[in-house]
Amino acid sequence: MVLGSADFVGGLATKHARAAVVVCWSNTAGLLTALVFAGILSHGGTSWSEAVWGGLAGLCGSLGAILLYHALANGVMSLVAPTTAAAAAALPVIAGVLSGDRLTGLAVIGVLCALASVLLVSLSGDDSDGSADRRKMARSVGFALLAGAGFGLFFVLLAHTPSDSSLWPLVWARCASLTLLLILGLVRRTSLRLPATPARLALLSGVLDMGSSILFLIAVKAGSLAIVGLLSSLYPVSTVLLARFVLKERIRTVQHVGVVLALGSVLLLAWS
Repeated sequence: MVLGSADFVGGLATKHARAAVVVCWSNTAGLLTALVFAGILSHGGTSWSEAVWGGLAGLCGSLGAILLYHALANGVMSLVAPTTAAAAAALPVIAGVLSGDRLTGLAVIGVLCALASVLLVSLSGDDSDGSADRRKMARSVGFALLAGAGFGLFFVLLAHTPSDSSLWPLVWARCASLTLLLILGLVRRTSLRLPATPARLALLSGVLDMGSSILFLIAVKAGSLAIVGLLSSLYPVSTVLLARFVLKERIRTVQHVGVVLALGSVLLLAWS
């Protein structure tokens, strides 16, 4: 749920600044956080294998973020959010099963509940989808699926780092991600300046985002990629709850059902 908090804080920052600039600041904070924790918790240096897997994960994550922002800016938002989350959830599960992970009956039910909860929690109250033309809806879904695939690949590639690796893959992931974003910023001649409030929010978002990546890497080395990846996709729950209690946004009945399904899926996966 830390990732959902990071998205919530980052979303607040983008209300006052350009999304691409917020992402750059967030990635910078994430890189510094990764360096600190890698220095404290890691024993010894890093390896080329960690650099390659971590770098590839970072590039996939950045591409996923870019595609997501493009989809949100040009597509149907109420389609983009659930589709992206569902795709990001499905890919680690598929990869885990293909690599030998076995799901018990309870785990299968938990997986289905979790996927359903992602869709329900992410649904917005915008009813304009029915009037959107088919081409626009198709583009929205296409970009959302690609964005979710990017996020899902981020999790899968991190899981394939050497089993004895520590947190250095996350450092390499942020290095690759930040490099890509800075190159894109230079090409577009985008100013990276931020006012004080959005800057603080962006930095906090980066720290929380890296915290979620650290927790994921630790969990996936000790457990199943399918289960850990699926649980990581439940981040919309915390985003919705924060929006409800901090911004006083109304949570629809269907989102309440999604929260209950998410909690139920966690219990089922824990018992499986």
